[in-house]
Amino acid sequence: MSAASPSNMPQSSREEQGWVELVAHLPLFRHLPASVREDVLRRAQRRKFDDGTFLFQQGELARVVYILISGRVKLLQVTLEGHEVILRVMGPGEMVGGIAALIGGDYPASAQAVGPCEVLVWHRDEMLQLMEQHGRLALNALQFLAERFHELQDRYRELATERVERRVARALLRLARQVGRKEEGRIVIDFPLSRQDLAEMTGTTLYTVSRILRQWEQQGLIETQRVRVHILSPHGLVRIAEDLPPE
Repeated sequence: MSAASPSNMPQSSREEQGWVELVAHLPLFRHLPASVREDVLRRAQRRKFDDGTFLFQQGELARVVYILISGRVKLLQVTLEGHEVILRVMGPGEMVGGIAALIGGDYPASAQAVGPCEVLVWHRDEMLQLMEQHGRLALNALQFLAERFHELQDRYRELATERVERRVARALLRLARQVGRKEEGRIVIDFPLSRQDLAEMTGTTLYTVSRILRQWEQQGLIETQRVRVHILSPHGLVRIAEDLPPE
């Protein structure tokens, strides 16, 4: 008997095939033989989290690696002054808590579900054992760690050297890539984002962010609706982010 096509599969089977295909294209699983990938996935557990639930909290011992297969998660960090900063918004296919778990130590930030989400879970010891068994998996993990550290370096450089308008533009463009969706000729950042959140993300003040967003609204670059931001002119924000002269 031939295998059932995706359209004939039960809903649960189609969903499982969907996340298996999603995982197969992740950097961590790049160039792995199918048999190795199946071995890695076989050792994972699937867990669901409700909206607002924490996968882990800042300061907890990092013992688990998560891969998000549906929903969204935000990474939050509490500063020494007690401010809560959104570091990153993560979507399906991204590894959550991977750096801390693989190198050891505590989670440097908290991970909170934004709406219901589902993850694949590996205990740190099991993932390290898999890496010992499969060298390609270890190389992929090393490349992932290097890319994340490079990304963090870029963020610190932005905060230290770039003027605030560029930082705010870059933050909005990052969010557009991570959680944006196209709608009627605009990009909707489909994630609750207050002006205070944006101020904390970019190392500036609420007053400054409000002034910048108001100016960009007047210029027709964006539109704000309560805690939503619509990007009307991505090209215009890119010019600000890259410090290009006006056309």
